[in-house]
Amino acid sequence: MTDRPRSGLAAVSTALLEMSRQLEVRDVLKTIVASARDLLDAEYAALGVPDDHGGFAQFVVDGVSDDQWKAIGPLPRQHGILAAMLHDEEPQRLADVREDPRFEGWPSSHPEMSDFLGLPVRDGDETIAALFLANKRCPAPGGGCGFTAEDEELLGILAQHAAIALTNARLYERSRELTIAEERSRLAHELHDAVSQKLFSLRLTAQAAARLVDRDPARAKGELQQVAALAAEAADELRAAVVELRPAGLDEDGLVHTLRTHVQVLDRAHGARVTFEGGGLRALPAAQEEALLRVAQEALHNALRHSGAAEVGVRLARHGPGARLTVTDDGGGFDPRAVRRAGRHLGLVSMRDRAGGVGGTLTVRSAPGEGTTIEMEVPGG
Repeated sequence: MTDRPRSGLAAVSTALLEMSRQLEVRDVLKTIVASARDLLDAEYAALGVPDDHGGFAQFVVDGVSDDQWKAIGPLPRQHGILAAMLHDEEPQRLADVREDPRFEGWPSSHPEMSDFLGLPVRDGDETIAALFLANKRCPAPGGGCGFTAEDEELLGILAQHAAIALTNARLYERSRELTIAEERSRLAHELHDAVSQKLFSLRLTAQAAARLVDRDPARAKGELQQVAALAAEAADELRAAVVELRPAGLDEDGLVHTLRTHVQVLDRAHGARVTFEGGGLRALPAAQEEALLRVAQEALHNALRHSGAAEVGVRLARHGPGARLTVTDDGGGFDPRAVRRAGRHLGLVSMRDRAGGVGGTLTVRSAPGEGTTIEMEVPGG
């Protein structure tokens, strides 16, 4: 055997191991593209996941800067060579893609590409993505070596395992979404069982007190005292139910992954764009991680339900030995002082209580028409 096949198989092995470590679809796509580009020493690589409307639901590139990608414009449609890879089973290996009769050009900001290798990523009979490379780097001056049959074989091996990794990631994300739905259903039943009877009794007692106010004030006072007691019990039941519901993923996956998944679900479920940025965070005590997650969830709920925001951003970053959570939105904003005077809290009291309960602080910055920023800092454990 030559040195090239041995080094190629070692590179494939490295790429497969890296793909197997990823659980989220977006991370798997990025890993596939980066692995393919490194494996075949190409200048550019891309992978597109088709939607049902003639375009791409996701399109990941490697070798193109963020500024270049923005300048290129909207995601490509399924036409030309891309369509061939999505609808034909055969790989497409071309000496110069620009000379192929199916080539239909590209935007003015698109980098120039010549030699080309593409193939479908298939799960059984279904094409779930299209993977392609362009501009193979050549050791000889002037280049011009192009992709080889061996390159095509290696990329085919990578594509087969990429299909498995992508399918597993989709199943994983789906299972996490189902877990969230199951937790919500469980909480709904739990709240109904624990609180509804208390609220029903409270309502009847309040009605009795209202009837007694004029003819028997003393008995009415006793009924009102019972109302207060029932309300306190209902509040305690509610608090216990909510505090008990520690997300299953928090213990298993940690705060960053759990919060990222939560944000991704909200982004798909709401009209507003919801983004997450986080990394480089040390593991924190369980109480602090749960407090950060709960505050993030409350802030996101307010932003998505009440603010009218088009964009909501969540950022979790290391802050000294601890962490800082920031949730911002571009919604209508509010006057925090007016909210307090009106007796409405928008969850601010519970968020401050959670922050204070783990030795942290909560800052709220908002004004009418200027959006809202909620920032929570916790010390290290």
